[in-house]
Amino acid sequence: MESSLEFSSSLGSVSSLLTRCRTFKVLVIGDSGVGKTCLTHRLCAGEFPSRVEATIGVDFRERMVDIDGERIKLQLWDTAGQERFRKSMVQQYYRNVHTVLFVYDVTCQASFNGLTAWIEECRQNSVGHEIPRFLIGNKSDLRDPRRTDSQVSQERAMSFSKAHSMIFFETSAKNPPKKLKNGRGGDRKVLYQQDGVEDIVSAVGVTLKRHRLSALNSPAYSGSFKIINKKRCVKEPWSCC
Repeated sequence: MESSLEFSSSLGSVSSLLTRCRTFKVLVIGDSGVGKTCLTHRLCAGEFPSRVEATIGVDFRERMVDIDGERIKLQLWDTAGQERFRKSMVQQYYRNVHTVLFVYDVTCQASFNGLTAWIEECRQNSVGHEIPRFLIGNKSDLRDPRRTDSQVSQERAMSFSKAHSMIFFETSAKNPPKKLKNGRGGDRKVLYQQDGVEDIVSAVGVTLKRHRLSALNSPAYSGSFKIINKKRCVKEPWSCC
């Protein structure tokens, strides 16, 4: 009887290991109002939220993804864009992060110009260039061909992404692009790249899995993508208020 119970227990342990999935921390950053909350909601729930309020601190959402037969969990950290809602928690955001999504509004030049400050914040919090990075232009459904001067061109965004070793996407959390026929979307000819939200999910999942495998094969692998700073870390007290 005891051997039977032991055998059953061992099977349970094996089953638990087989069903366990690896979790990756995905940090979503960018200026306030670029649509980070709507984008993460669409990425995880598959729909556009009916009501959105300013993020205070951070919101968490999760999405299961199947990559080459392996199930992985993407844990998206939707961070506040306004400094007064985030400055006391910045160190928590960047701790043990596996990838970063830099989001801007394609109709707002200021949100794109602000990306350099977010890149600098990553550097200050020891997020090295070995961490995969994605550049995501949101609100593509609001592009207006008559107002190109006030919008962020894809050529500029692509150049920026190459300079900073990022993977570039442009999409809309509200109205993802429809399937195109003969290069046209409805009655309007499509003149710029439009990516579906699911394309972003797949790219993040595949990139993280490949990055993990390459890290495992590295002699200096320490169990995390993040290079540990040799300087002694001193924890500072923080509060949510």
